[in-house]
Amino acid sequence: MTSTPNALREITEEPDMGITLSDGCRLSARVWMPKDAGDDPVPVILEYLPYRKRDGTCARDALTHPWFAMRGYACLRVDIRGNGDSEGLMEDEYTAQELNDAVEVINWAAAQPWCNGNVGMMGISWGGFNGLQVAALAPDPLKAVITLCSTVDRFADDIHYKGGCLLNENLGWGATMWSYSSRAPDPALRPEDWREMWLERLENEPFLPATWLRHQRRDAYWRHGSVCEEFSAIKAKVLAVGGWGDAYKNAVPQLVEALPGAKGIVGPWVHKYPHFAVPEPRIGFLQEALRWWDHWLKGADTGVEDDPDYRAYLMDGVRPAAWYTERPGRWVAEDKGATSHLETAQLHLTDDGLTDTAGLLDALVSSPAHCGADAGEYCAIWLGPEMPGDQRHDDALSRCFDSDPLTQDMDIVGAPHLSLTVASDQPQAQIAVRLNHIHPDGASTRITYGVLNLSHRNSAAEPQPMQPGVPEEVSFALDHIAYRVPKGHRLRVSISDAYWPLIWPSPEKTELRLTKGAISLPQRPTAGGDEYAFAPPTAADPWQIETLREENHIRRQETDMVTGRVSLIIEDDFGAVRDADHGLITSSIARENWSIHPDDPASARGTCHWTDELQKGDIRMRTETRCDMWSDSTKFHLTARIEAFEGNDLIYQRDVEDSIDRDNL
Repeated sequence: MTSTPNALREITEEPDMGITLSDGCRLSARVWMPKDAGDDPVPVILEYLPYRKRDGTCARDALTHPWFAMRGYACLRVDIRGNGDSEGLMEDEYTAQELNDAVEVINWAAAQPWCNGNVGMMGISWGGFNGLQVAALAPDPLKAVITLCSTVDRFADDIHYKGGCLLNENLGWGATMWSYSSRAPDPALRPEDWREMWLERLENEPFLPATWLRHQRRDAYWRHGSVCEEFSAIKAKVLAVGGWGDAYKNAVPQLVEALPGAKGIVGPWVHKYPHFAVPEPRIGFLQEALRWWDHWLKGADTGVEDDPDYRAYLMDGVRPAAWYTERPGRWVAEDKGATSHLETAQLHLTDDGLTDTAGLLDALVSSPAHCGADAGEYCAIWLGPEMPGDQRHDDALSRCFDSDPLTQDMDIVGAPHLSLTVASDQPQAQIAVRLNHIHPDGASTRITYGVLNLSHRNSAAEPQPMQPGVPEEVSFALDHIAYRVPKGHRLRVSISDAYWPLIWPSPEKTELRLTKGAISLPQRPTAGGDEYAFAPPTAADPWQIETLREENHIRRQETDMVTGRVSLIIEDDFGAVRDADHGLITSSIARENWSIHPDDPASARGTCHWTDELQKGDIRMRTETRCDMWSDSTKFHLTARIEAFEGNDLIYQRDVEDSIDRDNL
C-alpha cells in the first residue's frame, strides 16, 4: 500500500453555483475547490443526488468534500433536477433525463477553466447507482468512479424486489421520497421564487410506489439503468465499496469480476461511508479514495492497480443483536477476482438435518404469516436497532436443518447457493431461506439469507405459476457474506414460506413439500490475521450545528390480544437542528406500521407517515405525507396523501388512490 503526498491547498466554498442545462433548467451545486484552481486547474469529483445538499447530506458532505478539495480537487455536490435548490421536476429514479443531465454536468465541469478536464463520480446508494449508470454512457471526461452501496441489477438487487418477491421497502422508501422530494428549496437561495417552486413540486411529485409496483417482472423498465445488461459499456475505472450490514452486498464482487481493473472493498458496515460507518472497524476511506483519484484523474503512481482485487472483512461469528457498534474479525484479500474461484462445500438437507451425504427428505413448510419478525430492516441506514435479532423465534416458525457441531472453524466467503426440489399446493408461493449460526446455548445469528418468488424460479422476465402438487427443481443464491462460524458451533438452514415484514405475502396461505435439497457454501482457507492493512479513518471538520431536538429511534413489536394481529412499529425521529452557518432549521420524523394476522396473509397492511419541517427566519414550511398499502388475492391497493403548510396555514393538499393487478406475485 502506497500513497501520494498532496500538499494542502487553501480552499473556497460556493453554496449555490448554478449549472444551466441545454433546456434552460438550472441545477444548484455546492462546490469546494482550491482557491488557486483558476491558475492551477484540478480534476472534478461529482456527487449527484436528490437528497438536498443544503440540509439532507450536510453531515457527510462536511466530512468528505473539503478533505478532497484541500488535496487538489474541485468537489461538486449537485442536487438533481426537481430536488433541493435545483429547478425542474423529478419524474422517477434513474430516468434518462437524470442521466443525461449528469452527462451535461460532467461536460460542463470539464470545460471550466479551473478543471484539468478529468472528472470522477462518487456516491453512495442513489449516487452509487447513477455513478455506474452514467459511466455506462461513457462521457469522455469521466475517467473514474467510486460507487458505494449500489447495485448492477435494478430488479434483482434494489429496494423494490428480491428474488421476484415484493419488498416492503418498495412502499417504505417510496414514502421517504414522497416526503423528501416534495420539500421546498431554501428561501435564502431562491428568495424570488421558492414558493412557486415548492407548489410546483407538490403538484407534480409522483407517488413512486405505484409506479414501481406496475413492474412486477424484470421488464424494460428495470433493464434501463441495470449496468449488468452490458458491463463492457463502462470504460471508467471503478472502485466498488459495500458493507455486510447493508442491503447491497452483491454488487462489489459482481463488479470486480465483470470489469477489467475494478477493485472492491466490503467491510462490516451498514449503509454509510466507511470513514464514519458502523459497526467498526472503520477504515481510512478518504485515503483509499484519494489514491484512486490521484492515479486515474492526475496520473500519479499510487499503486492502486497493484492492490488486491477484492478486500473483504471476515466477521467473527458473534451473538445475535439488533445493533452492533463493533464486529471483531480480520481483513482478507483476493489478488485476482472476488469469490467465484473459491472452493465450495456441499451440505444436504435431510430428515436427519444438515448432513455431508444425501439422505431421505420429506419436509413440509407452512409458516404463519408473521414469520420473519426478527429479519431487521432490509437496508439498515438510520442507526437504530435495525439489524437481524436472535432468529430463534423465526426458526420455531420454520422448517430447520441443523448440522453437527463443526470440527474446525469455517470461513464462509461468497454467496451460498441453495437447490431444492419443491412442490406447492398453490400456484403463487414464495420461499425464504436463512443460513444461521447456532451457538452452543441455542442462540441463532443470521449469517445471510435469500428469498424467491417461486413463479420466478426459471425467469424473472417471464414468470410462470407453480402447478399445484407437482415437484420442481429450483435453485437460487443467498446474499454474499464473509463470516466465520467457530469450531463446536452448528450451521442451520431455516426455510419458511413467509418472511414478513421484509416481503409482501403470497395471496393465499401455502404449504410447500421439500423432497430434495442441498446448500453449497463457498469457503476460504481459515485466515489468521489481517491480510491487508488500511490507514486509520480521517475526515474534515464536522458540520457545525445547534441541536434543538435530539434524534431517537424506536422499533417495537405488538400483539393485539383481541384480534390476534401482530405489528412492527417504527418511529424514527431524526431530531431538529439549526445550521450554524446559514441558519436553516430542519426537522424530520418518520413512522411506519406493518401489521398482519398470523393466519391470514390477506390481512397484510403497511402504513407510513412522514413529517418534515423547514424554517428560515419567519418562514416556516411543513409537509405531512402519508401512504397505505393492502391487498386481496388479485390486486394491490394504495392510498397516499400530501399536505403542505406555510406557518399554520394549509396551502396545498392532494390525495392519490390506486389499484394494481398482481402479476404472478
